Amino acid sequence: MKKRMKRLVSLFLTGAMVFGLTACGGNAGGDSGSNSSSEGEQQESGGSEASGGDEKTTIKITWWGGDSRHEYTQKLLDLYSEENPNVTFEATPAGWEGYFDKLSTQAASGSMPDIIQMDYLYISTYAKNNSLADLSEFIDSGVIDTSNVDEATLNTGLIGGKMAGIVAGTNALAVTYNPDVLAEAEVEAPADDWTWDDYVELNTKVTEKLGKESALTATIGPFGDMNFFNFWVRQHGETLFTEDGTGLAYEDDAILADYFQMWADMIEKDVAPDPDEQSQIASQGIETLPVVTGDAGTTLEWNTYANKVVSSNDKLKLAMMPGAAENNAIWMKPGMFWSVAETSEVKEECAKFINWMTNSEEANDIIAAERGVPISSSIREYMTGSGNMSDAQVEMFEYIDNVAEIAGACPAADPSGIAEINEAFANAGNSVAYGQATSEEAAKTFREKATEILERNNK
Repeated sequence: MKKRMKRLVSLFLTGAMVFGLTACGGNAGGDSGSNSSSEGEQQESGGSEASGGDEKTTIKITWWGGDSRHEYTQKLLDLYSEENPNVTFEATPAGWEGYFDKLSTQAASGSMPDIIQMDYLYISTYAKNNSLADLSEFIDSGVIDTSNVDEATLNTGLIGGKMAGIVAGTNALAVTYNPDVLAEAEVEAPADDWTWDDYVELNTKVTEKLGKESALTATIGPFGDMNFFNFWVRQHGETLFTEDGTGLAYEDDAILADYFQMWADMIEKDVAPDPDEQSQIASQGIETLPVVTGDAGTTLEWNTYANKVVSSNDKLKLAMMPGAAENNAIWMKPGMFWSVAETSEVKEECAKFINWMTNSEEANDIIAAERGVPISSSIREYMTGSGNMSDAQVEMFEYIDNVAEIAGACPAADPSGIAEINEAFANAGNSVAYGQATSEEAAKTFREKATEILERNNK
């Protein structure tokens, strides 16, 4: 039984990230880290130099992910440079942990990379602080071809009238399960119409049969960010944030209290890992999560997860989120965006590369939908007809098709201050998990802190 008192685990970014970002104000006149060279000087990075009459461009690019993403993204960069000899890249791949801490520091100093892999959690914050370039001009000019992109998908990157990012791929919340583990525990695979009670029961049976914590929630845990709770709120017919981002839109704290209590009960029974154990799991990386290695039955993740880890386990399967059809709770989410720094001096070259990743068949052969289902309908048609997709990729595409039939509208980009909100949410959830507060007390505390954070950041 996990009754011991432990220090609260902070699973996400600290509020300092937001304070630093708020202070940056876009830094239009700052050192971009991609300065154009003066006559006779060699370009350092991000700019261009004259060489035999040819314009040379170096693009700084950063992204987060695991080893497989790092490897294939480097292949993309190499292929693009091969086809465009005037362009070279300075790549800075990273893991999720600390990615936005570093990015916020770079934004504050005006030294952001030219191209940034951006998450839906943070795109609003960076856009509103004028850290991201408006890509509308490149869409209007045709440099970025969006003729085969659904307008609703494209507009998820539209923040305050500014196209702050181009979607790299779409995805949806899903339950990824290990069929071998479920078979060993003698439990049936989830049905599309299962409920949260069914979810708890399945994972409890796996734990009782195998003695292993079965119910995982990605690498971040159930309190790591607001996405899983957002889904829970939508199931109750409510909205998480107000339209202006100045407060929580749901009024009944019992909604959050019930969410906290469900997870606390599973943690108490060793059906789900406690926050300390979750941190240890996170440190191992996505390709060695217990659901991959056969030490857990399920994990709540995005539908791209099984495809990301296919080289480690090609047998993982997808199931619909519990109660996904209730009030159209599930939604199609931008997996991530490609954004360009406002301080970049090579914006058009960045736009050309983003267009290539979006619309090139050879680029998407390399990407293989690892960042989500392609947003271009022509690329989707090409991939499904190519015969080159793995079983995991086919299932990922089919899952999105099934979700599309019941999906509600995609929530607006998270309001400014989301990093602080995530931290407050994690602290509140962990306090229940460790018996330091009741679920009702934690829900009330979270509301008070969230209201203060949202009002301060979104006036």
